[in-house]
Formats: sequence, structure tokens, C-alpha cells
Amino acid sequence: MEKILIIDDDNDICLLLNKFLTKKNYEVDYATTGEEGIRILKKKTFDLVISDYRLPDEDGISILRKIKIISPETAVIIITGYSDVRIAVQTLKHGAYDYVTKPLYPDEILVTVKEAIRQKKEQNDPEPSKGGSGSKKVSPNKKKNFVAGKSSQSEIVHKHITLIAPTDMSVIITGETGTGKEFVANEIHNKSKRVDKPFVAIDCGALPKELAGSELFGHMKGAFTGALADKPGSFEIANGGTLFLDEIGNLSYENQIKLLRVLQERKIKRVGGVKDLDIDVRVIAATNEDLKEAVRNGKFREDLYHRLNEFRIELSPLRERKPDILIFARHFLELANAQLDKNIEAFEPEVEDKLKNYYWHGNLRELQNVVKRAVLLCQSDKVSLECLPSEIISPDYLTASLSNGEPASTDVTNLKSVSENAERNAIISVLEKTGYNKTKAAEVLNIDRKTLYNKLKAYDINI
Repeated sequence: MEKILIIDDDNDICLLLNKFLTKKNYEVDYATTGEEGIRILKKKTFDLVISDYRLPDEDGISILRKIKIISPETAVIIITGYSDVRIAVQTLKHGAYDYVTKPLYPDEILVTVKEAIRQKKEQNDPEPSKGGSGSKKVSPNKKKNFVAGKSSQSEIVHKHITLIAPTDMSVIITGETGTGKEFVANEIHNKSKRVDKPFVAIDCGALPKELAGSELFGHMKGAFTGALADKPGSFEIANGGTLFLDEIGNLSYENQIKLLRVLQERKIKRVGGVKDLDIDVRVIAATNEDLKEAVRNGKFREDLYHRLNEFRIELSPLRERKPDILIFARHFLELANAQLDKNIEAFEPEVEDKLKNYYWHGNLRELQNVVKRAVLLCQSDKVSLECLPSEIISPDYLTASLSNGEPASTDVTNLKSVSENAERNAIISVLEKTGYNKTKAAEVLNIDRKTLYNKLKAYDINI
């Protein structure tokens, strides 16, 4: 029986999920604080943790970090209010499998739970004889369904994939969280000469620093506490194929040095080992950070950056690729029909208009979640407006203006003229428009940097 831990300060939600998931033959425990949840996790092994993003003593990022250190093999789903989606998306780069928005729907929860546990099992034991890792995804012959858009940006990306795939050059893929970096990496692998060999994906953001070396390079029995047997790392498992390092900027400086050596010498050494092992792996890295800035700040090695940056592919945010939105929405509609065993045919015209004009802070990931929930709620053969979240049906003026590329008026961006709720939305939207440059954002908002920092703290805006 698969085990699930629920962490939510709303006792009604805990009881509801406990009753529903128990009926579906899961063994369920629950806690109402992060501290209590972590205490339970230390005593018992779980296949999945479902945690609220906002707990009395923790937030989604901090609870995720603790779970990943205590039990790296455990999948995590974050529960969030829809207004928190922009922040919740950030949990994905820290190792969350997915997020679900309130109100909770049993069918949606069940589909997400089943898929999270299934994928985690595949990741934890990709090759039973060798062992596995909670941060690895191994696809020896399985191709992901790559959907090519029709926007100018998508056409350029597709052309670059076609050009670079047949080579063995290292690639860096950049773009915001949720723009589909792993799908692009997988498509490069599928069009390469290595297509019949493994594609291994590692989320560096989800790797505890103390375990990163073991996950990448493997370890020998007795190398450290808990190393009960020899274990191959990702490079060995991916030998002959492609290794995708997502959120590469999160690697510790020590492991950056080790990675550089591997790329230069094509040899690895397991943690605690003495023998060099030859490897033949193509490395594709991805990041949503500015690695050049990280190099300037001494957080990322310049020689490693140049070694990885033999070719660069930049993925634009979904809001800048409006011609692609409905293409992806229809693709996600087909996926949701299959997952939820429904047969919704299309979107109503007004729904398509709302989807095209929304800002999409979470990019493709957010779009997929919105479409899946809309399919779940739909009671006819077409998705209607009532099936969409209120934030998409009635976006605030500033978000709508920015998503259409129009400058916001002085009255709206001057914080003295807006209410407290609109003020928070204004800050978030302007930060996104200025690429999270606080100096530029303060200028647009007509406030000084100190005031902006105070506002960020007051409104719990994490960037």
C-alpha cells in the first residue's frame, strides 16, 4: 500500500483528503504544521507528500528543502491558492512534482497523485540492478511528445534544434520556469545519433548539496553514512546517451569543479572510489537564471560556463508567443481528456480569447494546469468561461496591459494611487516586465529602492 503524508493547517482539508485517499487504497497520515510533518517524515517513509504552500511555520520552498534532505525519493505536490500560483511555480525548480490550486477537486487530486507516484517509482528504480535516484528521470527509448509552435520564436527554436541535434556540442537552454526546457532537451536527444541510448534528466535544484556528487558521479559502498552498496551516478547511467542538467546554476562550487573535469577529460570517479571510469555523454544544461551575472558574482565558474555554452537556445515566455498559446492549449486538452477519461471537443471562442490574453506567469506549466482543471469542471462538449479560474476571467488592468505589451499608465504604476491589493499586483507585474530588476521597477513604480524592498517584505513577494 502506497503511503501519503498530508501537511495542511486546514484540518477540514486534511480530513477530506485522508478520507478520500484512504478509500482509494492509500495509507494516509496528516499534520497541521510543517514541524509536525517533518517529525512524522523522519520516523516513517512516504511515497508522496501533499503540502500546503502556506503553513503557520513554513512556506513551500522551505518545506520542500527539508523533505528533499530527509527523503529525496519522496514526491511532493504543493497545494496553493490561485493567487499564489506565481510563487508556487518556483517550488517546481526546488523539486516539487506539481502543484494544485484551491478549491481542491477529488478527481484532479487523484490523477496528480497517481502520476506523481508512478513517475517517482520510475525515477527511483530506472535500472533495478543498479539502483536509482529520486532526482533522476531515465528514458532509454521513450520519446516525449514535442509540440512545435508557429510563432517566430518557436520557429527559431525548432530550427536550432534541427541544426544542433546531430552534433555532440554541449547546449545551454535558457528561459523562465515552465517554458519547456526539458522538452527541448529531449527533442535534441531524439533527433541525435544518441536516440537509442538513455536520456537522463537531473534537477540540480532538487539535489541536496551533500548528495549532489553521489547523484552525478555515483559512490562506493561505505563512502559515507548510508552508502550501503555501490551505486552508479547519472553519468554512468547516461553513458552513450544524453545527460540533461536542469537548474545548473544550483550546483555547488565544488561540484562545478568536478563537472568541468568530467567534461574536459571524459572520465568520472565515484565518491569514495579510486578508479577513473571512461564515459561518453552529451551534456545539455538549462537554467532560468542569468549565468553571466552568476559568473560576475563568483557564484558560477567562468570556465565551466564557456565549456557548456557551445550553443545556446533561448526560450521566450509564453506571453510573448501568443500564436502558440492555443496550439499548446489544444494539446493539453487532449492530454487532459486522456487523463480524466473525458471527451471535451474544444474551447468556446470567449475562452480562447481569455487564454490568448492572459499573462501566463507560470508559462506552459500553468497553462497545462488551467486546461486540466477546466476539462475536469466541464459538463458539456466545450470548455466555457465558467470552467476557468477567476484570475483569468477577470485579470487586473495592469497585468492585462503588460501582457499586451502596452505601457501602464502613470496613475496605475504610481503606488500612491492604488489600493493595497492592486499595489501588490502592480509590484509583481512591473517586476516581471523589468526582468526583476529592482532599480528599474522602483523607477517605473515611482518609489525609491528602500520603499520597494519594504513593500516586497510586507507583501511576502519572494524573488
